[in-house]
Amino acid sequence: MANMFALILAIATLVTGIIWCIDKFKWAPARKARQAEAAAKAGETVSEQNKAAKPGWAETAASVFPVLLLVFIVRSFIYEPFQIPSGSMMPTLLIGDFILVEKYAYGIKDPITQTTLIQTGHPKRGDIAVFKYPDKPSLDYIKRVVGLPGDRVSYDPLSKTVTINPACGAGNSCDKALAVTYSDVKPSDFVQTFSGFEGNEQGNGFYQLPQGETMRGGLRLATREETLGDVTHSILLVAEAQSQASSYYQQPGQPQSSWVVPEGMYFMMGDNRDNSADSRYWGFVPERNLVGKATAIWMSFEKQEGEWPTGVRLSRIGGIH
Repeated sequence: MANMFALILAIATLVTGIIWCIDKFKWAPARKARQAEAAAKAGETVSEQNKAAKPGWAETAASVFPVLLLVFIVRSFIYEPFQIPSGSMMPTLLIGDFILVEKYAYGIKDPITQTTLIQTGHPKRGDIAVFKYPDKPSLDYIKRVVGLPGDRVSYDPLSKTVTINPACGAGNSCDKALAVTYSDVKPSDFVQTFSGFEGNEQGNGFYQLPQGETMRGGLRLATREETLGDVTHSILLVAEAQSQASSYYQQPGQPQSSWVVPEGMYFMMGDNRDNSADSRYWGFVPERNLVGKATAIWMSFEKQEGEWPTGVRLSRIGGIH
């Protein structure tokens, strides 16, 4: 189930809450009455009686309930922590970053069914959003919102640039283009290593390495600034990467490498453009799949995908841009 942890947390909170209520309104008054009766018979005051008559399991459940309730409310409706497991959002987010996701940014939702209870807002172009992967909702993905409902998004795999034409729904001319600009391409501080053999290479790791230094089997990635409307961010590119357009999602009625975002859907892309499986390959993200907006890094560990941490990157703690 896509929200198994949320379901377990909800059940634990409910069970301990029921025990807390029964204890407070039924068992505790009964114990107090028995203590008062025993004190009267013994000629002693109630305050002098031993208060250990409460069962241990009930005491534990009652004491845990407030903590579980607080965690449930915060995690379900306010902020939820996530770990970045892959390099698809580099250089904005690195493997080993621990982020906080604002759960209420795109609506107050039922934590189990993800049904929107109260609408609080919609994604904006340039947001970094966490969502349930449409093809397998048990997986949480994180990408940048590039296309809004009604946008025509085109991607040129040769120049590695995005073109956006807003308001391209039925009956619209779709001739107005959003200002999408790019800075010059330059070497980045990241090197990608590869393993495999010719024709079957696979990305193996990403390392920060000062420019001018080399790593065996490593390829220096390129970087540039991308501005989507009024949002500017850095992206990474593999200059030598071949076009993967033949693997892109083909939307019916649209040319290759071009998509018109349906109502209630969003087009997502990773900042590590040549190392991101995103909407170019599998299509659109329904609004109901949105989990929240990534807002801050609260901890960051130096690590590679699938490996143990080797250090701490305290300098990365703070807001996400």
